[in-house]
Amino acid sequence: MHWRMRERPRHRLWICTATAAVLCVMLFADTAWTQSAPPPPPLGVQSPQQSAPPPPAAPAPAEQPPPREESPGLLNELGKLWDALPKIKSPSETLDDIKGAGESLTNLARPAIMVTGRAACAVAANGAPDCKTGADRLCQSKGYKEGKSLDIDSAEKCSPKVFIPGRKREPGDCKVENYVIKALCQ
Repeated sequence: MHWRMRERPRHRLWICTATAAVLCVMLFADTAWTQSAPPPPPLGVQSPQQSAPPPPAAPAPAEQPPPREESPGLLNELGKLWDALPKIKSPSETLDDIKGAGESLTNLARPAIMVTGRAACAVAANGAPDCKTGADRLCQSKGYKEGKSLDIDSAEKCSPKVFIPGRKREPGDCKVENYVIKALCQ
């Protein structure tokens, strides 16, 4: 029984080593096979292609890099993966982003104050009330820059003719006016 226990670890070690060697050979052989030059001719025999030196190639323009040859090897695929990764920003770009984020947070951190009062809403071109201007006017009357309306009130304003006894009310006698009564100011 003692000899079996000693053989088992050696057997496992041999399997692990052989597996690792086969994987390395498969990975690097594929890369070397697909990206290598053709094998040299046997000694003493020259191929007809190698007898004369190739004519010199015209120089490529300095502006454009030579086109990259596509090969199906592992290193080529890793290069494509590397190119697809997002680019890392420089420290100055990162500091600019942090500064911009800090300014945005400062704008958000300003406390908004609710004020009450009464400011008339303007009438928009389509006849609807424009209460943004009324909220701004209400906030400016309290010393703030601008505001958003939180609550509005409506009132009917009529001409004195409506109060004459026995007179019938006509369509143009009264109009509805809107007022901002609560606004959120900054």
